[in-house]
Amino acid sequence: MEVVNTVGRRKAAVARVFVKPGKGQITINHKELATYFPLEILQFQVKQPLLATNTAENFDIVINLVGGGIKGQAEAARLGIARALCEIDAEAYRATLKKNGFLTRDSREVERKKPGQPGARRKFQFSKR
Repeated sequence: MEVVNTVGRRKAAVARVFVKPGKGQITINHKELATYFPLEILQFQVKQPLLATNTAENFDIVINLVGGGIKGQAEAARLGIARALCEIDAEAYRATLKKNGFLTRDSREVERKKPGQPGARRKFQFSKR
């Protein structure tokens, strides 16, 4: 098996994921996972598809992350890893990943600011007199 390449997106974040057989090392933008995402919850989110399929020690993963904030980047990486696992062996992993919701792209985006308002939905304070 050679390198499997997939893309994961969330909000403004884009993750390009490269998966190959290895010892379970995850590298993001040339940094270790723990260095790039110092928060434990974000590290867990990135590893969720691997933990659900019991393949955490089987693959080396290289991720290029661009755009968005740390939460969006972690969820984009999770989607990219899940898609890569599906591409590697759909029969073995797809049902588990689908059941846990890792293959669904969260399409919610930030609503644009409208003219004459301070935000997307917020209005300026109304003064009767």
